[in-house]
Amino acid sequence: MSRIAQLGQRLYQGDVSIDFVGRRKQWYAASAVILILAIAALLLRGLNFGIEFRGGVEFNAQIANPSSQVETMTDAVVDSGIEAAQNPVVVPSGDDALRIQTEPLTLNEQQALEQQILDAGATEANPSSIGPTWGETIANRALIGLLVFVFLVVVFIWAYFREWRMSVGGIVALIHDLVITVGVYALSGFEVTPASVTGFLTILGYSLYDTVVVFDKVRENTKNIVNSTRHTYAEAANLAVNQTLVRSINTSIAALLPVGAILYVGTFQLGSGPLKDLALALFVGTAAGTYSSIFIATPLVAQLKMQEPAMVAQEKRVKARRAQVARGAEPARTPAVVVTSSGNVDAPDSDALAEPDHTARSTPRPATRPRPSTRPTSTGAAKRAQPQRQARSKRGKP
Repeated sequence: MSRIAQLGQRLYQGDVSIDFVGRRKQWYAASAVILILAIAALLLRGLNFGIEFRGGVEFNAQIANPSSQVETMTDAVVDSGIEAAQNPVVVPSGDDALRIQTEPLTLNEQQALEQQILDAGATEANPSSIGPTWGETIANRALIGLLVFVFLVVVFIWAYFREWRMSVGGIVALIHDLVITVGVYALSGFEVTPASVTGFLTILGYSLYDTVVVFDKVRENTKNIVNSTRHTYAEAANLAVNQTLVRSINTSIAALLPVGAILYVGTFQLGSGPLKDLALALFVGTAAGTYSSIFIATPLVAQLKMQEPAMVAQEKRVKARRAQVARGAEPARTPAVVVTSSGNVDAPDSDALAEPDHTARSTPRPATRPRPSTRPTSTGAAKRAQPQRQARSKRGKP
């Protein structure tokens, strides 16, 4: 058996445990720092929206050795004197082409800029115009799809687990993953294209899948936990995270390896395009989704659950039992606990349980009449004459 398999077995059995729930403040702090950096990047640098969202003209210029011609082609576009082409975006596209993007141009400006690109050494310059209305439509539909997805997630988690706290934990994990992924786009300067939007929605589905798997194990471990005196809800939830830890890591690595290969090919081999934009969203989102399902979602659910009155009372009973075991005393029998609909705990009085009731022993039993003999007699004995005893006064007289 490999070391990873042995570690997974020990984590599942509870022989080795990482305190994810107990150290939740440290994970919250780490996530807060990452989120602050992501939000700051969004506010200070903003997103580099692709031409599909802001509109403009894109030229696909065929040229040899495009990586070394980026600066030359940029200077040529700027020298054209066209106002809408003073801030072009020039990036390699494969081994024999450059992508040149500008703001919207008139037909005459487009023809003039095409000639300028050909004069700079390109063999072809195929222009394509995209209006900003189409990009706005895509953005609005993506936002609607995101809202519908979040609503369905809330309904699904609540219906499956019957626990609103798990719905809160799942939504917080989704927002956490989305903000981090968008922040990475702002920091890296990658273009936000329709492929990126597709990647955003895909990582939300992966994050939800990983979170639901952990939550399902939490529900299994915490079944009837209110009547237990061995483990608290937080401890049972932490065991569930440890039991699914190796599985989550293996699944994430299996997903990240091909996505990382696509990201490398799209960035360093193809130069640009929808493949690179999609791969970055998938790579960052998958890593963030694995982190949030382990370090954010489950600790948050355990924290909210431990604030219930029933869980507070159950934690006190667990600590009391452990204190008795530490002193070497026999743990007291736990009285039956009834949880009302309001969440309060209704338990018998401990003083009454401490003093046994002797009323049943002191009450005299009612007298019972002796049962008549039911032993059968023989027929001959019944017919035999029985001697008659005489009175004491007549004894001795003739």
